[in-house]
Amino acid sequence: MADDQNSTAPDYRDTVFLPKTDFPMKAGLAQKEPGILERWEKTDLYGRLRTERADREKWILHDGPPYANGDIHIGHALNKILKDITVRMASLRGYDAPYTPGWDCHGLPIEWKIEEQYRKKGRDKDAVDPIEFRRQCRDFAAKWVEVQSAQFQRLGIMGTWDRPYLTMDYEAEAVIVEEFLKVAASGLLYRGAKPVMWSPVEKTALAEAEVEYQDIVSTEIDVAFEIVEAPNAPELVGARAVIWTTTPWTIPVNRALAYAEDVDYVAVRRDGRVLVVAESLLSQTLSRHPCEGRGPERTGDAADLDPGLRRDDGGEADIVWRGKGADLAGAVARHPLHALHPFFAEPRPLLAGDFVTTDSGTGLVHMAPDHGEDDFRLCRAHGIDPMFVVDEGGRYKEGWPVVGGDHVYKVNGLDGPVCTALREAGALLAADDKYSHSYPHSWRSKAKLIYRCTPQWFVYMDETVGARTNTLRETALGEIDKTRFVPERGYKRLKSMVEGRPDWVLSRQRAWGVPLTLYLHRESGEFLIDEAVNARIVAAVRDGGADAWFAADHQALLGADYDAVDYQPVTDILDVWFDSGSTHAFVLESGKWPELRSPANLYLEGSDQHRGWFQSSLLESCATRGHAPYKELLTHGMTLDKDGRKQSKSLGNTTDPKKIVDVQGADILRLWVASVDFTEDHRIGDEIIRGVSDRYRKLRNTFRYLLGALGDFDEAESVSADEMPELERWVLHRLAELDGELKQAAADYDYTAYVTALETFAVRDLSSFYFDVRKDSLYCDAPDDPKRRACRTVLDILFHGLVRWTAPVLAFTAEEVWQSRFPSQDGSVHLADWPAVEAGWRDDALGEKWTRLRRIRAAVTEAIEPLRREKTVRSSNEADVALILSDTTDLADVHSVDFAELAIVSRVDARHDAVGGAAESETYPGAWVRVDKTELEKCARCWRHTPDVDTATQLCKRCAEVIGA
Repeated sequence: MADDQNSTAPDYRDTVFLPKTDFPMKAGLAQKEPGILERWEKTDLYGRLRTERADREKWILHDGPPYANGDIHIGHALNKILKDITVRMASLRGYDAPYTPGWDCHGLPIEWKIEEQYRKKGRDKDAVDPIEFRRQCRDFAAKWVEVQSAQFQRLGIMGTWDRPYLTMDYEAEAVIVEEFLKVAASGLLYRGAKPVMWSPVEKTALAEAEVEYQDIVSTEIDVAFEIVEAPNAPELVGARAVIWTTTPWTIPVNRALAYAEDVDYVAVRRDGRVLVVAESLLSQTLSRHPCEGRGPERTGDAADLDPGLRRDDGGEADIVWRGKGADLAGAVARHPLHALHPFFAEPRPLLAGDFVTTDSGTGLVHMAPDHGEDDFRLCRAHGIDPMFVVDEGGRYKEGWPVVGGDHVYKVNGLDGPVCTALREAGALLAADDKYSHSYPHSWRSKAKLIYRCTPQWFVYMDETVGARTNTLRETALGEIDKTRFVPERGYKRLKSMVEGRPDWVLSRQRAWGVPLTLYLHRESGEFLIDEAVNARIVAAVRDGGADAWFAADHQALLGADYDAVDYQPVTDILDVWFDSGSTHAFVLESGKWPELRSPANLYLEGSDQHRGWFQSSLLESCATRGHAPYKELLTHGMTLDKDGRKQSKSLGNTTDPKKIVDVQGADILRLWVASVDFTEDHRIGDEIIRGVSDRYRKLRNTFRYLLGALGDFDEAESVSADEMPELERWVLHRLAELDGELKQAAADYDYTAYVTALETFAVRDLSSFYFDVRKDSLYCDAPDDPKRRACRTVLDILFHGLVRWTAPVLAFTAEEVWQSRFPSQDGSVHLADWPAVEAGWRDDALGEKWTRLRRIRAAVTEAIEPLRREKTVRSSNEADVALILSDTTDLADVHSVDFAELAIVSRVDARHDAVGGAAESETYPGAWVRVDKTELEKCARCWRHTPDVDTATQLCKRCAEVIGA
């Protein structure tokens, strides 16, 4: 039907079968969605779905636990919506796909929040009773679990919200303890002193996943160490080995120097002094001027610096020796501060280190085994032990020469005690306080970190212990090879991290967490391994939580076979990543959630979890079970602001998901999640959300049209596919194609492709074409007309397909659409399976034909548009079309269908020979079109211009028969 009407014509509007529906065009999602949530809860939709799917194959997504320490942010929303779409998609595909949400409740993020409250009140956390402190942490976490649970549910996330998992539940803590004791009994656990990432502010070791890197400006210095022995190059005795460092604070704990065996080194004479550096770094070393970066008040004042690298004369350095690093074997230097203290007077050997490079510096590296991993390993291999000089708060112990009692961060400046002492000793060759570089910081406190050597508990990565034939690293790498990664680049990322990671540091010097429930023998230092003792410990934690260890009667736990006097209970707590890495044990395997099973099909988290939860879960499971706890890993990127910047409260560019939901509805946020390429970093902003809202409206209008057209549909009027006109069979063909596209996209977790395919079909194939063509038949044909029946049959098939396919993404809207057509107290689209699509509907030859016909139709529409703008014709129904086609196949296609109906015009004269006035189509070369205004009369009911309109009734023959006129 056209969109105009002659005001003098009879009014036949009541005889037209216009779509009728109460489904509103305006969504009002923010107001409707809470009611839908209440209905789901009242009808126990999730429980009924579990019952109905109980005999189906299971598909398990295991939820990575967020921290319970504040309102959700847009990253939380993206993550949880992705998980919900994925679980609903699995359910739609016929699986039993339960979902149990969980929370990380221990660890520094929560403990830090409580400490912040103390600091505001001027209280010292260390003065608070540990049990009381832990209680406050527990209460804080419980509060935010409740808040976040409500916020997640408002997003439409369906799961066991009435029984989530919490790492602080007593049962969970007991299983974590049990898992830890399994690791201890396996032989993988050991106690050792190694440098670890340490936060002086939080006074604890940190895991790599708790570390972020920020650019800082540091002091860089070149320092001269006098060589006193050189058996393979005696001419170097008296020369100065030059080291470069950006951590002057580590010089007071230097124990050795390192060189690279295969690097070329030279000794150069400058101003009466011989300096040893890597040859490739000589120019770079000489370019560092001693006064550079000393500040305006010190400009030009180099008198108190060693003249070794002064270039006042502008002359070239004289090379007096060349050799390989191997020639430095056996050489010994002395600390530049050797005259100040006996510790500094000890010889500093030069050692070959495979980590020494010539990327920067001097090619010689000073070794402080207390404060560097490479330093520790190399020195330990040569019998040089750390000194444990820096305490947990980052201060040197009292009485240590030069820096005793000072904080490491306070001694680094050009005028600090380290540079001052080196300058006075004539060993400070160059110094600059403007060196920019990346440096590790605490993710929580944002404070700079240090490497600090302390006694900690570690898990071996490279030892074959007990009955193990492979190391933990080898086992984990083997399991990575068996895992599917989406996107595929996650494989290399996780594998490289596991290949290069050091032994796992399990211990933390904090209060809020699961304790390392071990007894150390006071004399031997060995920890106790006894199954009966372990069983009593686990039972105690199961009854009283982790507090049971800190308030335990240790003699009762040890039993009659051991004397508590002989044993020291460990008071460290476990790395929180061990907690979350153990969730597979107490969630998937414990039986508390019998609908779950292990291993999980999928873990889905942000890409930062390659170094976090993905890795800790892998290592924990490989250590205790010998295999990964998952089959697939799916990672998403970070959500940036509209300009591609990282979101930050300080920048004021954060997007609050709660505001989007409160104003526009959760389905808009869900559609945004499914529309972006979430595997990469992606953007969000007001303009982006407005674009998503426009896409949503198009989908909603498609459903509104279907509901209106099917308002009184009865299954009895359905016809089979082989009884349908070609256009309907083409729609079924496209539906079969779409079915394949969507199945592949769902299997690939490619929700961008999934939503795009749905939108393209709904907007281009249906709204812009099929609905447009068939509205005349739908509105004006007799109810029992075969073409109208075929159309309505297809519309019914389309409805069931589109509403089900859309349901995982637009969870609320799909339910609203379903209830609008099938009102029921307990019915739900989310109980439905993937729509049935018959393989016989696929007809590629038919599809190719209708692709050609649509292109020819577009050429006709293109030719009509200028006449519409000029108002030569008011609608396409007024157009007579002369169509010349050079391709015989195109011409045969046009003659095989009612092309006037297809193009919604009055008449079409399609031929091969030329017609005067026809213009070649710009969009479809090979088609020439001429458009004239028709002289045929218009039917007052269907508004089509046809040769059979009766002048008395102003009805075409078809319409007259339908209304009995």
